[in-house]
Amino acid sequence: MWRDVKEWYWREVIRGTAEALRRNGFEVHVANDRAEAREVVLKLIPPGSTVGVGGSITIRELGLIEELSARGFEVVHHWVKAPPEAVDELRRKELTADVFLCSVNAVTRDGKLLSIDGVGNRVAAMIFGPRRVIVVAGRNKIVRDLDEAMWRARNVAAPMNCRRLGLDTPCAKTGYCTECTSPTRACRIVVVLEARPLKTDFHVVLVNEELGF
Repeated sequence: MWRDVKEWYWREVIRGTAEALRRNGFEVHVANDRAEAREVVLKLIPPGSTVGVGGSITIRELGLIEELSARGFEVVHHWVKAPPEAVDELRRKELTADVFLCSVNAVTRDGKLLSIDGVGNRVAAMIFGPRRVIVVAGRNKIVRDLDEAMWRARNVAAPMNCRRLGLDTPCAKTGYCTECTSPTRACRIVVVLEARPLKTDFHVVLVNEELGF
């Protein structure tokens, strides 16, 4: 019985969030789990496209890089072992890919997307460059409003990302934001998409499963 209640709750949260995103101009797809989300994303990528991938645990949890490469797509991503200059060049190539895949740090129930970056390549590509952007977000990223979105980005996503990257920041040690001035601070750029960018074919895939940070 309690499982049914939980399933009902998340279906309603996702349904309402999807409707709000659509009102703000985004194309929205709802997936029951990661397997379904993966198929949705694959169908949204036209044959012959170059595909850029932002720094995203969610996209990698779906196994999309491996699957797209196996299907013959040119996939550009910067999570590679290479000199810093080469990694930055890959970041620049992501900005001009035909399709860009990423996630966000939070999705508000009134249909806004919030992201915090250190370098800015992810948010830059989301705003303008690739012809099509596909954002995948698990239900764990849905929040009430922008205040809660900012709290989540700073106190949930950022500490885990900083720890993953081995950064010497306070949040990587404490698990919460201290508004630090660390030289390796990852929270440098905050972008809120209140509506679909005018020149971008923008898709949001909401997944009824926890994904990413």
